[in-house]
Amino acid sequence: MSNDLDFGLDGFEPADADSEYAEQRFWAGDLTVLAEHHTTPNGSHSFVLAHDGSVTWGVPGAPQIRAIMVARDLNQNTFTFESTDHSSVAFAQNWLVERGCPPERTQVGGDFMKPADALTTRVEERLRASGARYEVLDSSTSDFDPCETWTLTRDSTAAEASIRVFLEEGDFESHTYTMREGAFADEDAARQWLDDRCGLLPQPPEYHGDAAALRARAALTRSTGASAAPKAGVEARTTPSAGTAWRPGPGRSM
Repeated sequence: MSNDLDFGLDGFEPADADSEYAEQRFWAGDLTVLAEHHTTPNGSHSFVLAHDGSVTWGVPGAPQIRAIMVARDLNQNTFTFESTDHSSVAFAQNWLVERGCPPERTQVGGDFMKPADALTTRVEERLRASGARYEVLDSSTSDFDPCETWTLTRDSTAAEASIRVFLEEGDFESHTYTMREGAFADEDAARQWLDDRCGLLPQPPEYHGDAAALRARAALTRSTGASAAPKAGVEARTTPSAGTAWRPGPGRSM
């Protein structure tokens, strides 16, 4: 799917230079829409979650998920246009929700990859509803081997190990993906783990007393499905496989 979105901006002028630049940058992209919401009845706001295919030919590791918000002033015939890039769909959804998009309207449906397990769903739900809790320090997206995304953050609410890594890995065979959270004492330790991948992704301290997470891990460990998703467990480090959450299903073109 190419960029064929129409925000209905005919007759509207950018309210500021930033909006003009953001709109121009948006039209330069090659977007696959993952979710969108346009407010009614007056149509004052539009929210879009998309994958920008043009990024794959740009700087290696650059984020490919784009969140867009358009706010129209129907009295002045002007609009503001905001756009941000994220490595993970969940962080882009958080950005949209914080700006007034109903959470249920940010959900990715259709033929796109599904969460592999309850733990992935739980981590993503927490990210979507986290507000300004996580400060993004860095991120990376890989289209090759390994095919994965990670987002390095600082958790403003964590009593200890406040540096958090959110690692997303997909599996084309099962058409699913996992999202895991790791905790580190400082940024250097987190970057060292991302560089070396020595040992398991360290489990956040608060997970140890989380009965729901423990039950989910136990259930996943017992699973022996023929087309199993990446290895279960909060701290599990899987062999990366192609695909991330935005990717379409077999036969769906972009």
